[in-house]
This record gives sequence, C-alpha cells and structure tokens, in this order.
Amino acid sequence: MKRIAIYVVIAMMLGAIVPLCFAQDKGKGEDSSKADLATTPIKVQIVFAEFEGDKKVKSLPYTMYHNAPHGSELRPNGTKLRIGSRVPVTTGGGQMQYIDVGTNLDCRAVRHDDGHFVVQLSLERSWVEGDVPVSMEKASDRAENAASTFKEPVIRDVRTDLDLSMRDGQTIESTMATDPLSGRVVRIEVTLNVLK
Repeated sequence: MKRIAIYVVIAMMLGAIVPLCFAQDKGKGEDSSKADLATTPIKVQIVFAEFEGDKKVKSLPYTMYHNAPHGSELRPNGTKLRIGSRVPVTTGGGQMQYIDVGTNLDCRAVRHDDGHFVVQLSLERSWVEGDVPVSMEKASDRAENAASTFKEPVIRDVRTDLDLSMRDGQTIESTMATDPLSGRVVRIEVTLNVLK
C-alpha cells in the first residue's frame, strides 16, 4: 500500500513538472523566433559612373530598399531589380536574334549586433555602344554590292559580386574597371542608409 501511494505521488509530481519544462522550452523558442523576425529597413543606392580620363561622361543611379534581418547570417532571399531592353543582332543568313541588355541587381543584407551591416550584391550592367558595319552578302558578292551592309551594335558588359561591411550613411567605391577596347573607366559606388 505504501509503495502504491509513493508511485502515485511520484506520477503526480512528474505530471506537474513535465508540462512546466515544455512550457519553458516553448517560451525560449518563441523568444528566439521573435529575435529572428527583427529587421532594419535600409536603402541601398548603387551608382555606375563612366569616365573618359578624368571627365565623367555618364552616371546611372539605382536605388533598392531591403529589410535587413538581425543576426549573423545572410538569408537566402533578397531584393532584386531588373530593367532593360532587347536588342536585335544578326546571326547570319538574314536571321535576327534578340539580346537582353540592361541592369540586373541583387541585394542581400544582415544587421549585426554592433550596428554594422554585411551587404552582399550581385551587379550586372550591359549596354549598347556604337556599332560595327556588317555585310549581309556572301564574301564573293560583297565586292559587287557593298551597299548591303548595316550597323551591328557593340554590346558592353560589366559584372561584379560584392561582399561589403557597411555602416549607416557610408559610401564605398567598391569597384573600378577599365574597358580594354574603349579605355573608359567604370566606377561603382554603393551607399547604405538606414530608414527611420
């Protein structure tokens, strides 16, 4: 009888303690998931600037808004921007093919506890510049009919992947590259601002 009473008391104590343990674990999980949901809205401005020597000949700004989660790791989804046109190019035999030109921007960011941001950018910009005369005739016919040429576009391209550590209000000249054919210099500036 005494043993049965002891077993009953132990079972009742376990019945009261186990739900409390699960409730505490559940509370910890909710707190961590709330911390995972915290974000800081940021504005990221990207400027592609082209120079001929020291003279700026083109400046193309793009602005993206992103909710940067708090933590230490970048999340897989980010903000994307796509803008461009389709340019016709001949492929031979009078056939045309369309090539996409424009700007593709991908942005991911995370805010660390000390307030700085890790910003990961994938940037691609292509554009049509000038043209090259292309004949529509066979080589043997070219001498007889030189008038059957048209201008083929030259498509330029710059691509870069960046991993930047930035603070609120900071501007970084992240990339500078020289086009080997035209000699133009492309500079890419990135500015980060926290939205209030």
